[in-house]
Amino acid sequence: MQVLGTRLDPERTWLGTLVAGVLVLVAASLAFTERVYYGFVWRYFWGPVYADAQGASCAVHYPETGATVLDAAGCDPGGSAIVAFPGYTIVSELGYMTVLLFMLGGVYLLLKRLDLAPYRDFFYALVPWMLFGGALRVVEDAFDMARSQGLTPAMEYPLNTLLISPIIYGTVFVLALAGLLASKFLQSREVTATYHYPLGAMGVGAVGLTLGYLALLSFTTDYTEWHPEILVAVVGLASLIAIVSYVAVDRYRPGINAGTGLIGLVVVWGHAIDGVANVIASDWTWVFGLPAYGSKHPIDRILADIVTSFQPESVTAAVGDSWLFLVVKVVVAVAIVSLFDERFMDDSPRYAIMLLGAILAVGLGPGTRDMLRVAFGI
Repeated sequence: MQVLGTRLDPERTWLGTLVAGVLVLVAASLAFTERVYYGFVWRYFWGPVYADAQGASCAVHYPETGATVLDAAGCDPGGSAIVAFPGYTIVSELGYMTVLLFMLGGVYLLLKRLDLAPYRDFFYALVPWMLFGGALRVVEDAFDMARSQGLTPAMEYPLNTLLISPIIYGTVFVLALAGLLASKFLQSREVTATYHYPLGAMGVGAVGLTLGYLALLSFTTDYTEWHPEILVAVVGLASLIAIVSYVAVDRYRPGINAGTGLIGLVVVWGHAIDGVANVIASDWTWVFGLPAYGSKHPIDRILADIVTSFQPESVTAAVGDSWLFLVVKVVVAVAIVSLFDERFMDDSPRYAIMLLGAILAVGLGPGTRDMLRVAFGI
């Protein structure tokens, strides 16, 4: 890109935009603390993380006194008080989506400096890290359970915010990047012929350690349990749905799978994990003798409201109202995969793989968390 004959360096431009954006936000928050910081940043972004990290149902900020109180006034104080609830809102999800898209640009520029070929192997090596992210989030859920029992968890505020969405995405990214750099170092020293095997192995090790810790808690504490049948149900159903979808598409619209190949199957599988875990957690836990789990995402509630608007109450009582989420997840995943045709994959392999990795992460990460929460009774 050139402006008046001067070529702009993409990396410096991206970094400059990041710094400028942060400075503007900080300056506005300092100049208009109540309106900008507490009314926007705190209410939609930091406040929910703060409440979640403390195991609270809400956090309430009182502009008149400047005090912030957990679980104040039944989370409905009225007046000018600003309330933040754990979880997400439409505003926060749009904000996180904007940040994600911008950060993907920075990741792309970073990865340009590294030789990541073969790119498809790089994608597969990242899958364990996405599973690790979902499992790591459940560790913080276990900490919340410990607090509810009056116990002191292994990690407390503010360190536990590193394990809470959306900050946990940055935590996992830093750890995965460290693993990538270590793997590239081993390759450069000819310790290994390729970087993706050690990168994938590190991800598998991270998942294994995390699951081992959760398993240890399930056998040594009263606030966690162990329900392996949940894992079998979620992984089994999601795998069946993904394979049937992939085979059906390959038979009737083979062009959709031509570009991505088995990567497309993994993407659909990751989002099927999210969809099936959501359906089981919301409507079918009674089959396993467990209580129902609510969702913190507004899109889930919107889709459930759509279902209840046309589905008879008798049917809802029998099958629940969250099944549309699974349908949307699979259909959208297949539609997205169809955009990555052979030309796109061949002309821009690094960019295509980065996007496919991000698409998989936003399904497989939350899906793994939902699945493991139920599996460990958290």
